[in-house]
Amino acid sequence: MSTAQEVLARYLQNQRDALLWKLEGLDEYDLRRPMTATGTNLLGLVKHVATMEYGYFGECLGRPAPEPMPWIDDDAEDNADMFATADQSAEWILGFYRRATAHADATIAELDLEAEAFVPWWGPERGHTNLQRLLVHMIAETARHAGHADVVREALDGSAGLSSAHGNLPAGDGAWWEGYRARLQGIAERFRS
Repeated sequence: MSTAQEVLARYLQNQRDALLWKLEGLDEYDLRRPMTATGTNLLGLVKHVATMEYGYFGECLGRPAPEPMPWIDDDAEDNADMFATADQSAEWILGFYRRATAHADATIAELDLEAEAFVPWWGPERGHTNLQRLLVHMIAETARHAGHADVVREALDGSAGLSSAHGNLPAGDGAWWEGYRARLQGIAERFRS
């Protein structure tokens, strides 16, 4: 039987894997392309989630990140954690994520769920918490951004699904999906004002 800590760690890893799968096979251009009005891009999502892993499982538990993250300094430009700069390659961003998750995994393995934590950006009233809540928070945070990555990847090249091993979508061909989308558009048109 798995412990609660093992279950939470496994769910976090599943979301990490889903996020990273969305980057597989793309070139630097597509990994960086801003695909929404707010600039959402795949490398930026990974950089942001890695930064959060270092924050929640590092700083908040008295185990600061072993590498600088100038994009979160007080004088950093807005949203600097949401994109890869020209000198931050995809290889570097993915390595940064691997280092952040390894740091987090070591923390998760060494502490118990009740280990005290403090999240300064949550404020003094809410900031006092524990590892269990941080794990739940990071599962939600990573799942949210894996969902963003799913939509961005589908917009880039049509790739969709939960993971490389489990598509979790109907096995329809291009014509089936075109018909499905047309049907949904037809339903939506009935409500256009």
